[in-house]
Amino acid sequence: MASVTLAGVTKTFSGLTVVHAVDLAIEEGEFMVLVGPSGCGKSTTLRMIAGLEETSGGTIRIGPRDVTRLEPRERNVAMVFQNYALYPHKTVAENLAFGLKMRGASKAQIHERVQRAAAMLKIEPLLARKPRQLSGGQMQRVALGRALVREPDIFLFDEPLSNLDAKMRVHMRDEIARLHREVGTAMIYVTHDQVEAMTLGDRICVMKDGVVQQVGRPLAVYDRPANRFVASFIGSPEMNFVDGVVAAREGRPVFQARALSVPLDGVRHAGLADGRALTLGIRPEHLERAEDGFRAEVVAVERMGAESVVLLDAGLPVRALIDRDDAVSRGDVIRLRAPPDRIHLFDQDGQALDA
Repeated sequence: MASVTLAGVTKTFSGLTVVHAVDLAIEEGEFMVLVGPSGCGKSTTLRMIAGLEETSGGTIRIGPRDVTRLEPRERNVAMVFQNYALYPHKTVAENLAFGLKMRGASKAQIHERVQRAAAMLKIEPLLARKPRQLSGGQMQRVALGRALVREPDIFLFDEPLSNLDAKMRVHMRDEIARLHREVGTAMIYVTHDQVEAMTLGDRICVMKDGVVQQVGRPLAVYDRPANRFVASFIGSPEMNFVDGVVAAREGRPVFQARALSVPLDGVRHAGLADGRALTLGIRPEHLERAEDGFRAEVVAVERMGAESVVLLDAGLPVRALIDRDDAVSRGDVIRLRAPPDRIHLFDQDGQALDA
């Protein structure tokens, strides 16, 4: 097992910087997820760790070794891609063994590693099949097995589940988590899916425009987002954002936005100046029904099964997540409260106010 350390890692294409001075430390045995929208630099960062892209600046260390200028084969990493890249004319067993053969492993060593990986991934019955005889989920298991037999220092995953349907994605997500527990090797996983990031990662690294926005444990990032982008990207349904100002009412601070007024008593952010322009954020699941809350008219109800998403007009659009048995219909008027300990405040640059 090994750790991975990125210090000031930068990538520039034709004068355009797509990854900006990334500093990131992945501990031995850790599952780190790089998450962000398309084009945020997460896959490029992963490819630089693998050696498939040269760095334009900074250093990459795997364990004690500086691998910044080493060829991919010298880094002892294994990468699983979005496309399975299996050899169509080879059997599953031959696909699993191919990399080991190229490295000069003995027949006994190849057989032992292939059998162990097949057992771990439950693909023993598939060893004699060709890729065309496999389902998408089975091909993904073979791709995982091909990485596993190498016994690398680090596993790298580049959106490996994107080609699978929703049900199979959930199943393979569980398989990857189980594999991590059993193998114990550090894994770095790239995805645009914040649900995958939240459920798989020991920590997550949120990226935007090639810049690391926040690194932390999933629930810590969810509860205390560093900025408005992180707050909007992590969590579903998306956090509500309302632009307004701080006002004083009977000597008490309130957040005022058109007809919407939210008391700020007890909000963890102190020293809010009267008239300061801010953005208030509140997650739909944190809004509570309360008689002393703000007034909102139900515009639409999206039945999700166990819960319902309610689109409301409170002088501006707001979403709330409610229990399925909480009967509301279009045109109903309800009152909602934003608990002080659930309110997020952002400055005009989108940065979260310090506690």
